Amino acid sequence: QVQLVESGGGLVQAGGSLRLSCAASGITFSINTMAWYRQAPGKQREWVARLTGSGSPNYADSAKGRFTISRDNAKNTLFLQMNGLKTEDTAVYYCNTFPRPAGAWGQGTQVTVSS
Repeated sequence: QVQLVESGGGLVQAGGSLRLSCAASGITFSINTMAWYRQAPGKQREWVARLTGSGSPNYADSAKGRFTISRDNAKNTLFLQMNGLKTEDTAVYYCNTFPRPAGAWGQGTQVTVSS
């Protein structure tokens, strides 16, 4: 059974930073491309950043130059370092496999950026 547990969100002022973590179980983490997604109020969930098992990253335009995705395959953990946060980054952030989510989504972690 796939289990994804996101953490690290919070309230931060514009320009600030947060580091999100995602603990994964029930999947062969090291071989999967993992991604961070987010869903803002009233909007569809969107992909933000992804990272192959071998460490090749790719970012949505909104995240380029500000966010850094990384992973610790030994600990089945995915990270997202977010710098230069903007109010438009406010959303619930989720992790999952890419391109197709594996099983149910986790509860996500709320990121709120104030102006």
